[in-house]
Amino acid sequence: EVWVVESGGGSVQSGGSLRLSCTVSGTTFDDALVRWHRLAPGNQCELVSTIDDDGTKWYAGSVKGRFNISLDDSKNTVFLQMNDLKPEDTAMYYCAANVLIGGRTCTGGGFVANRVAHWGQGTQVTVSS
Repeated sequence: EVWVVESGGGSVQSGGSLRLSCTVSGTTFDDALVRWHRLAPGNQCELVSTIDDDGTKWYAGSVKGRFNISLDDSKNTVFLQMNDLKPEDTAMYYCAANVLIGGRTCTGGGFVANRVAHWGQGTQVTVSS
């Protein structure tokens, strides 16, 4: 069974930093693609950052240059370092491990491996101005 646990949220002032952790058990990062999402009241769920099994990183435009995602295989943990935080970064942050389940699906971009997302419980980030 795959478990995902986030930690590291808190309350900071604008310009401050936090480091979120996402620890995954029950699978390895060879089979799991990790995604950080955030959800603020009244807003849609936003994909914030991703890291693939080959180390490729992606950031939403709203956080590019301020956030950095990294992976520690030895700890089965993905980190999201958040710097220069702004009040608009206030949200519940969720980590999802998208794990291979076998088979593939034909999409507009070609064939992609089938995955299922395992979610953590979330960690709250609050940034005050």
